[in-house]
Amino acid sequence: MKMSEGGRVVVPAEIRKALGIRDGDTVLWELGEGEARLTTRREQLRRAQALVRRYVPADRSLVAELEAERRAESGRD
Repeated sequence: MKMSEGGRVVVPAEIRKALGIRDGDTVLWELGEGEARLTTRREQLRRAQALVRRYVPADRSLVAELEAERRAESGRD
């Protein structure tokens, strides 16, 4: 693919399909070791959730714990 005026590139249809990218989706670029990597917000979220699950059991709710801490700090149980 060629870069057009203003630095625009078109992501080929087969790549968009493989990544599940649709019109209006947010994509993320990562730069490292001389290359750029395109990912989706959904994929980044999936990776973050998988990372957290390596350390936090599925039956534990960090949200519930944070809410309980905040209620305790504010003095309302």
